[in-house]
Amino acid sequence: MTARQRLWFFAIAAAGLVACLLWAFTGLPGFGNYPGPYGQEILRQAVAQTHATGVVSAVNFEYRGFDTVGEEFILFTAAAGMSVVLRRLRKERQTEPAEEAGTRTIPATSSAVRVAALLLVGPTAVLGWWLASHAQTSPSGGFQGGVILASAFILVYLAGEFLTFRRLSPVALLDAVEAAGAGGFVAIGLAAIAMNLPFLDNYLPLGQYPGAISSSGTIALISFFVGIEVAAAFTAIIGELLEQTLLRRA
Repeated sequence: MTARQRLWFFAIAAAGLVACLLWAFTGLPGFGNYPGPYGQEILRQAVAQTHATGVVSAVNFEYRGFDTVGEEFILFTAAAGMSVVLRRLRKERQTEPAEEAGTRTIPATSSAVRVAALLLVGPTAVLGWWLASHAQTSPSGGFQGGVILASAFILVYLAGEFLTFRRLSPVALLDAVEAAGAGGFVAIGLAAIAMNLPFLDNYLPLGQYPGAISSSGTIALISFFVGIEVAAAFTAIIGELLEQTLLRRA
């Protein structure tokens, strides 16, 4: 196929995609006009049924918890696949970055970036942990908290400390935490089945009143497991990619 033919093929496909998108947008309801009954029904029932004032978390980790399991394992599979591929390249010859750069000078991380990054490590870790452990009380959850928690480790690297980043996030520990997070989510669902309940049924005490830290039963526990799995997965992915900057094919 010539370059001109490929260009025409792309143009036709792009025109078809744009037409489908325009067709879909013209069929959308007006802004603020929700025609379905499910959203309003969940808003009426969720707080009383789950004692979770974070209704989004109640939907993610209870009403459609089975779908959330699938979404979590998509990330788990992506991180595992990247680890398998990149760790296979450990047979490459390890070299110093200066050898790869030749005569090009490698500027050091500026003091301003180092100070700002290091100052943000602690607050970022606390914020991520809070979001992952308070899904039942606020619009947060394990996915958001896990990403922010992983950002705390990445800030260590941005401060110019790759070796410190590796010491704080050893590969074996990240693999174990990621597996524990994904396995813990599934174990909560299997425990419900063992008690003759539906998979991921909320079988833990809901607490005395909605909005408390101890409220929402399994929702808070699931969010915690999701948070540590997401944090470990993203930290492992970034770590594997950074590791490849020190390697080249023999």
